[in-house]
Amino acid sequence: MAVTLVALAYPGMLGLSKVATAQDRVIANTQWGPLTEQDRDFVVKVRAAGLWEYPVGQMGLQKGTTPGVITASKHLVDGHAALDTTCRKIAPMLNITLPDLPSPQQQGFVSQLKADSGKKFDSDFANILRMTHGAIFNTISKIRSTTKNTLVRALADQANNTVLDHMTVMEKTGLVDFDQTIFQQTTPPKLPNSDLTPPPPAPGQPEVVLTPPPNATSTPVDINGIAGGAAAASPGASPAPTAG
Repeated sequence: MAVTLVALAYPGMLGLSKVATAQDRVIANTQWGPLTEQDRDFVVKVRAAGLWEYPVGQMGLQKGTTPGVITASKHLVDGHAALDTTCRKIAPMLNITLPDLPSPQQQGFVSQLKADSGKKFDSDFANILRMTHGAIFNTISKIRSTTKNTLVRALADQANNTVLDHMTVMEKTGLVDFDQTIFQQTTPPKLPNSDLTPPPPAPGQPEVVLTPPPNATSTPVDINGIAGGAAAASPGASPAPTAG
């Protein structure tokens, strides 16, 4: 049985926002279980997170001034490359449209860190990334405990391990201001939906790929093992430009 052919509208609120619509509404019935709005939004959120945290990890390898920041940067690149592979594998199987750019809010984080240098970069790097990973960590637990879709559940397992690792390495930098970070994490600024939503991919453009580092230690989910022959039969991405 193939994925039910329905139009999956591009998510209206992503990033760090909380969607106000009925997130448990089933938008597709697939051979891997029903797909809800929150399932779909979660896959897009994981993809969008990698689209800005992966380049920030590369930035940290160049601009970081402490061993802790360098280590955390390596974990960002490694972990998000593996998550990206899983997202791009399951998205066509579930008929989910993935972004090729992060949200304007997330792009703002990148711009801020590009403008930083020295100790200011190290501090902002650790605190911004600890805040954003802490925010999505709660989302992951909700998805993992409620989704009925096998592929989404597998992504949530991988994301849980990756995000916990990234939170931990940020804390190990010794630079996290927990009072400030947790306040920002639990009371995010009220931004318009347009700032929180990754733009849809441009028609006809190849999909952006986050390239694993040569010494990668993180591995994508074995989707073929979960889905069997259906994974191999699903449509794949066209040759794509890489990031990194």
